[in-house]
Amino acid sequence: MTTTSSAPGKVYLFGEHAVVYGEPAVPCAIERRALVTVAGRDDDRVRVSADDLSLDGFTVEYGSSSDGKPDVDVPTPLIEAAMGYVEEALAQARDAADRPDAGFDVEIESEIPLGAGLGSSAAVAVAGIDAATRELGVELDPRDVADRAYQVEHEVQDGQASRADTFCSAMGGAVRVEGDDCETMAAPDLPFVVGYDGASHDTGELVAGVRALRDEFGFASDTVAAIGDLVREGEQALADGDLETLGRLMNFNHGLLSALGVSSRSLDNLVWAARDGGALGAKLTGAGGGGCIVALDEGDGVETALSLSPECEESFSAELATEGVREE
Repeated sequence: MTTTSSAPGKVYLFGEHAVVYGEPAVPCAIERRALVTVAGRDDDRVRVSADDLSLDGFTVEYGSSSDGKPDVDVPTPLIEAAMGYVEEALAQARDAADRPDAGFDVEIESEIPLGAGLGSSAAVAVAGIDAATRELGVELDPRDVADRAYQVEHEVQDGQASRADTFCSAMGGAVRVEGDDCETMAAPDLPFVVGYDGASHDTGELVAGVRALRDEFGFASDTVAAIGDLVREGEQALADGDLETLGRLMNFNHGLLSALGVSSRSLDNLVWAARDGGALGAKLTGAGGGGCIVALDEGDGVETALSLSPECEESFSAELATEGVREE
């Protein structure tokens, strides 16, 4: 018997980084999904196979005799990060089912590049918890899955995670997150276009960099607070379906994130290419340092402009995913 669950990735309309400090953020789920297939085992070992996640593919197997650490021939930060999320997700499933010695075969397929700012780790954690608990005979409410997936990211990211990515992936649609307060939001059809520069990043390192800057300079702390004020302004525009104002606020948000040092030359170039292509607004999405930008575009000019940009490895339109985690 096997069980498969999927969960969507996300883009940030507003608020990344500031959400770590209790400011509000509005992430939106997009129809790019991670699928996790789980089969129970008769022993306590774990075997994980991943054909995607922006890697060449890998398979690892481990168990109690190896102290829970996978033996990987060529260790890389991406593989270590991916394994961290998977192992913590399985630990949450064991806890939910009260099966501490359960073993699993896990297969991961993903349409979401790892480390690109589209919520790959959150989607894998959410789908992994849902599939593994179902495989053990337990069905969790999406909010329970979101809470457990947050615990996964909190552990792997050394306590610097927010609830935004995991709540958005579990619930779908547009959501508002402020500290521990998470709620779904009504949203119009949002014409997202995503541009990807092919790079990946270490989320924990980027979050730590903002923390250091904020601790050193009062104006950096003020910049984080300004992002929170921008989000509150954007909530009304979202409720009104005012795409023009949403775009202007996205542009402003990108400037503030750049001031905090989390943009990059390639992301800035993609943002400007999107704006030159007619975007209502464009900004980096996620931790930054490379990865993805998101733009609002009601036509096809932005996708064309991004595809012609030397920094762009991939560009695609992305529908708002109205459904979060689900069994496949």
